[in-house]
Amino acid sequence: MIDPAFASTMARYNAWQNDSLYTAAATLDDTARRQDRGAFFKSIHGTLCHLLWADRMWLSRFAGTPKPTVPGSESARMIEEWSELRSERRGTDALIGEWAAVLSPDWLAGDLTWVSGISRRELTKPKALLVAHMFNHQTHHRGQVHAMLTAAGAKPEDTDLMLVDAVR
Repeated sequence: MIDPAFASTMARYNAWQNDSLYTAAATLDDTARRQDRGAFFKSIHGTLCHLLWADRMWLSRFAGTPKPTVPGSESARMIEEWSELRSERRGTDALIGEWAAVLSPDWLAGDLTWVSGISRRELTKPKALLVAHMFNHQTHHRGQVHAMLTAAGAKPEDTDLMLVDAVR
């Protein structure tokens, strides 16, 4: 399904795109970032919080890093201060990159068992599928944020994967 090179490429893409979105979002004031824009997590700020929450949850399952301190139902309000959210995003992106850099084909070939807060039951799925899901989830919500930023007059960078550095 996927290999370690895919995960490393997607980790670089994730960090690049997050930097673009946060840079564009920083051109807006806090009221504009928190305005309900009709997205599932309502605002730019709320969607960025949820995305950080989800990345931390998956990293906790994949790499044993700390879980988010709030439940998924509170993910859109996980971090209130913009500067803290931006700093925590950069730190988490670095962790994702470090984790991806040491992935092995053997690890990706295994299964992961965890208790899902969404389904409230134990699940077991192939790790490769879950890694692909994490990166797909990031892209999905970044697309929402990109659209909200564009509608608000901010200008994030292009989103094309082939533009990320070191893509073969």
